[in-house]
Amino acid sequence: MSGKNERPEGHTFDIEVLDAENPVACLIMGHGAGAGKEHAFMQDMAKALVAKGVSIVLFNFPYMQTMKATGKRRPPDKAEKLMSHFTALIESCCNEKETLNNLPVFVGGKSMGGRMATMVYEELGNVEGAIAFGYPFHPPGKPENTRTDHLLKACKPLLIIQGERDTFGTKLEVEGYGLSSSIECVFLEDGDHSFKPRKASGTTQQAHIIKAAELTATFISSVLSNP
Repeated sequence: MSGKNERPEGHTFDIEVLDAENPVACLIMGHGAGAGKEHAFMQDMAKALVAKGVSIVLFNFPYMQTMKATGKRRPPDKAEKLMSHFTALIESCCNEKETLNNLPVFVGGKSMGGRMATMVYEELGNVEGAIAFGYPFHPPGKPENTRTDHLLKACKPLLIIQGERDTFGTKLEVEGYGLSSSIECVFLEDGDHSFKPRKASGTTQQAHIIKAAELTATFISSVLSNP
């Protein structure tokens, strides 16, 4: 199911729902800064998660909706607007029980979308935890500009799945951040920001996406079995 719907508080939601067979939970996923929910990574990740029993809600942030409508590129909105939209969408989905089929709710996303999820999930009582696929710990080439303050004191469960050589935060860098004990970080061998490894690694991006889906499903089951 997909479509664009007007909601209270001036929010317009552009969503796509992928239902798993006998799902254990629903994950609401935000996209990265440069591409929307239609991007191959988002679609491939969503399908891999559905195959593991996790229903998915994909959505486009407002600036991406404008890009789709106009065909003109534009930068992401400021974090406050992104967070407001993400929060409104989560609350709307939770209020409309048929969208989520009364399933436990997790939030997450790719890069920027994952970061926004980590910045809103602690305040939402109806969200069990969060998953970030390639967290942007710092801008590429600027390791001193970290985006980790809120991750040092996170209390709710958070899974971060990161490529070992991600230019937004390598394995060596991330392991030195001293993140909260409620955060689990898993690194995909030789993966970049989109989990793509070099050919010499002997593995593939699709294999890493499937692995990320398996890790996510295991994380969700663990959180739900240890309330």
